Amino acid sequence: MFITMEGIEGSGKTTQIAHISGYLQKNGYPCTVTREPGGTKIGEKIRQILLDRDHDMLDAMAELLLYTADRAQHVSETIKPALDGGKIVICDRFFDSTIAYQGAARGIDAAIISGLNRLVLKDISPDITFLLDLPPETGLMRAWKEIDAGMRDTAQSRFEHEKILFHEKVRQGYLALAGAEPQRIKVIDAALPPEEVKEAILAHLGSVLPAHNMTTYY
Repeated sequence: MFITMEGIEGSGKTTQIAHISGYLQKNGYPCTVTREPGGTKIGEKIRQILLDRDHDMLDAMAELLLYTADRAQHVSETIKPALDGGKIVICDRFFDSTIAYQGAARGIDAAIISGLNRLVLKDISPDITFLLDLPPETGLMRAWKEIDAGMRDTAQSRFEHEKILFHEKVRQGYLALAGAEPQRIKVIDAALPPEEVKEAILAHLGSVLPAHNMTTYY
């Protein structure tokens, strides 16, 4: 099974991924946690380029191609081998991010993005996607609070520096995807307290995973 987590900056993906991973392992499901951009040694170098706050002049198409290169390496080196090995893969961002950020927000034609994804995905698609949805103002406030507290790398804050309109376009792009694929994409109200968000996510997982000795939330 392939699980992806999506959402704007400050939506709490990292926190919830830790809960999902712990829940799965406690219930006997081996899993791999990974992220985009990143997830491989090469991908981490690409991540540094993409998130560097000093790279504000990065061309939108160059940005898209860098994300595609990262995904090609990620699928080949990390995701596909883990899935083939019978593991559940949990990924912090995947192709929905590209559609929302480079498509809805940057304005790149959806056909171009779809074509590039077909080149690199090797028929891999998420089984479940959790979209942690909240207003951009709330998400950015949370993100900057973490940056100011030293919990996040201030050098990798290029997207946090984008204008609020950009983040609103990203959010609307995500919600459009959720409307088009309600069976795959589960929208979670990320403005709720983190414990309630966790309970909603784990309740959904418990309803779709094969039932073998499933326990209550840890």
